[in-house]
Amino acid sequence: MVFLCRYCGRKRGNMSKMNHLTRTVTTAVCIALCVVLPMALHFIPGIGSLNLGTLLSPMHLPVLLCGLVCGWPYGLVCGIIGPLLSSLLTSMPGLGYLPNMMVELALYGLISGIMIQLVHTGKQTADLYISLITAMLTGRILTGILRALTLGIFAPVTLKSWATGYFVSSLPGIILQLILLPVLYMALQRAKLIPARYPRIKAA
Repeated sequence: MVFLCRYCGRKRGNMSKMNHLTRTVTTAVCIALCVVLPMALHFIPGIGSLNLGTLLSPMHLPVLLCGLVCGWPYGLVCGIIGPLLSSLLTSMPGLGYLPNMMVELALYGLISGIMIQLVHTGKQTADLYISLITAMLTGRILTGILRALTLGIFAPVTLKSWATGYFVSSLPGIILQLILLPVLYMALQRAKLIPARYPRIKAA
């Protein structure tokens, strides 16, 4: 990802602005990570049976990062295509769970991208956490409502099952995302691969 961002931003020097090509390539890399990360966890010797996909939610990381870095249209596309491509190539997630996951991840990419554009507290860390937490909560709530409306006729979706599925079971993944994503965002910024959120104004 770093190499591709450098390649696309070479003509821009310090990457003062991300052009469409850079955003597109970054989105493509994030989509590829949606395929690679679950496979990597699944094939780790000795722990493949621990269901790390549910615990760590590896697809959430690249989708949320894509929304934060590239904006909501790209985050939305990443959230839709990422799980679809992963399912077609690796059968993860399974077809029965795929529509639900596509909606959930699409919402993460969409809302994180919208929030990072709207929220400007003057502190980058605060902006990132507000955007991430809002995306993660809203995505889970809306997906839970949609699931209740579509699947509730076959198996009632209770508040307990929703909280267990979207928060308790995935708590390690939530913690991991809240730790890693701000670090990754700021690392890309320090490397001048994405524009500075609050650039310093030099005195004339």
